[in-house]
Amino acid sequence: MSNAIQKLMEPHSIAVIGASTDPKKTAGRPIAYLQKHHFKGKIYPVNPRVEEIAGLKCYPDINSLPETPDVAIIMVGTDKALSAVKELAAMGTPAAIVLTSGFAEHGPEGLKKQEELIAAAGAMRILGPNTIGMVNITDDIPLSPSSALEMDEFPKGSVSVISQSGGILGSLLSRATACGLGLSKLVSTSNEADLGLADFVDYLTDDPSTKVIVLYIESIRHPEKFRAAALRAKKAGKPIVVYKVGKSEAGIKAAVSHTGALAGADKMYDALFKQVGIIRANKFSDFLDIPAALSSGRVLKGKRVAILTSTGGAGTLVADSLGEWGFDTPVPDEITAARLRALQPGDQAVLDRNPIDVTLAGLQPDLLRGAIAALLDSPTYDALILILGSSSLSMPDLMAGAVRDCMQTSDKPVIAYVSPHAPIAGALMTKLGVPAFSQPESCSVALSSMLHASQLKNEKIAEGSLVKSPANLDVANLHGSLNEYQAKNLFSAFGIPGVKEFVVNVANPDFGAAKALGDKVVLKILSNQITHKTEVGGVALNVPSAELLNRMQAMAIDVKSKAGANVDEFLVQEMVSGGVEMMVGMHRDPLGTAVLVGMGGVTAEIFKDTQMRLITPGKAFSEEEVLEMLQTLKTWPLLDGYRGRPKCDVPSLIKAIVQFSELVACLDNRLIECEINPVFVFSEGKGVKAADGIAVLS
Repeated sequence: MSNAIQKLMEPHSIAVIGASTDPKKTAGRPIAYLQKHHFKGKIYPVNPRVEEIAGLKCYPDINSLPETPDVAIIMVGTDKALSAVKELAAMGTPAAIVLTSGFAEHGPEGLKKQEELIAAAGAMRILGPNTIGMVNITDDIPLSPSSALEMDEFPKGSVSVISQSGGILGSLLSRATACGLGLSKLVSTSNEADLGLADFVDYLTDDPSTKVIVLYIESIRHPEKFRAAALRAKKAGKPIVVYKVGKSEAGIKAAVSHTGALAGADKMYDALFKQVGIIRANKFSDFLDIPAALSSGRVLKGKRVAILTSTGGAGTLVADSLGEWGFDTPVPDEITAARLRALQPGDQAVLDRNPIDVTLAGLQPDLLRGAIAALLDSPTYDALILILGSSSLSMPDLMAGAVRDCMQTSDKPVIAYVSPHAPIAGALMTKLGVPAFSQPESCSVALSSMLHASQLKNEKIAEGSLVKSPANLDVANLHGSLNEYQAKNLFSAFGIPGVKEFVVNVANPDFGAAKALGDKVVLKILSNQITHKTEVGGVALNVPSAELLNRMQAMAIDVKSKAGANVDEFLVQEMVSGGVEMMVGMHRDPLGTAVLVGMGGVTAEIFKDTQMRLITPGKAFSEEEVLEMLQTLKTWPLLDGYRGRPKCDVPSLIKAIVQFSELVACLDNRLIECEINPVFVFSEGKGVKAADGIAVLS
């Protein structure tokens, strides 16, 4: 852990540069909030126009400070901020929080000023600029002017938040307080001129007060650094929950490959998050619900859930949602059912099915305790959902008291759904360690995230081997958009087998080699410019060898009319049938380079059944990584012998994808686009063949 970041998060002395005497102004709030929330260290206001602020001696300039502060909060104009950073760095201040705006967020001129700011900082670490600051709730250290700090107190807990948006930080702080979720640390990274997401993930991984790390992300500026930090948190058993904005695919440009259309910026983030074990919140409401569930510290070991309710309709809502998320709601086993019936003789309650409905008897604390205890003891259930009905409005302590008495006897997850609008009851349950939710769907999201987190602890991180260029590959002579024949020669150099084929020149056509390919063949145009050949009439299947010349001449005319291009060469291929058509491609964007696999052929973009995984620079995939990708496809059963079909040669497909990842890793930034579509996968032991493909190199 960086000593400077430690000082930033847990300072004993703070200088406030540009402090105001008015606690209602932005520049006056940091000192007001430090005093309001009982900061125990020293505060040094700096303002040349006054001698005292909030009962504290005010210093005219930085050089007048009585000691080197652990942290400085800078709230002066852009030019003065540069001077302040330089002076603080010269005196050895470990870290500064630059609240000042007007830097990279304002375009090229602002970016230039931001670069000057970092140069002035030298070894001093910078949070910001254009940040709202940070709040260490664990140690009562608010270093921020956020109005969310007007609240008198915050529940302390084990969830820490890093946000690239300052406004979102205040929103989460106030919402968490309202729902009873305790927080530990909150950091607004904003421009990330120096300190960024990865730095604080690293810090929180070592922070004993943090169990769950929550990230609000607009973009990841340093992917490899972020990846390393996330994997470190995963290894330490600290789940990361991310809400990533910018899901829209509207800005994605069309590409020459199917991969370019099927991939996209948001799908790349999905791939990264999946690889490093991050749990993604798909709705903003999930952004607090998931951490609330994970911070309970309870481990979900299976998908069997008991629902205890006193209101049938709410129980059905929760059960329906659980079913959609793949959870089971089995009826109580005989022993548990007998215990439940013994609690309430007669037929008022429905205790032998799930949801378990205690009706109005739910108002009896002893019955509730007995029912909760029976369900937590039952070997039939892995988790319990409690439904708080209308009684939670008038008697919010009722269920809370019953839960408090039973929680010590079991380590199974217990969560609550508050059916009426009863935020006080919900917050009370959450503070007890029973996350409470106001939407039935949130219960499913919460349990799903808990199951995900429990599986991560045992998940092995698969890493492939380092790659090197094949001896028979002349990389220097590869450039531009390769035609199909050249592309498949490139694939072959990496060991990926292709179909039998030969090239025919229009000026001197020779079809003699066609006899070795069978009675019927495939005829294609061969072009460096036209990549989607089918769309311009440049592909013909099942062509009798005797008709090749006529079909070639007709195809040349057709392509000329549709694409306006003269075709000088054609490709004659063996006619392949009987296999499953798959595709494998690569996609690159600022986040990194990914390999995509999925259903292939001309329908690839219709079904969009794909999986992506990012390449570790210089490394190929392992076979385990590739198998996991294939098994998560919806079309995996087609490879695995669906409904009596012969099983496909999956080992050969895995090998081909590993070899493709070697190609991608080896050529690195030279490779702009690359795809094999389709690659035919034949029955067990009969291998695979690349039937078409493209490659574009810089």
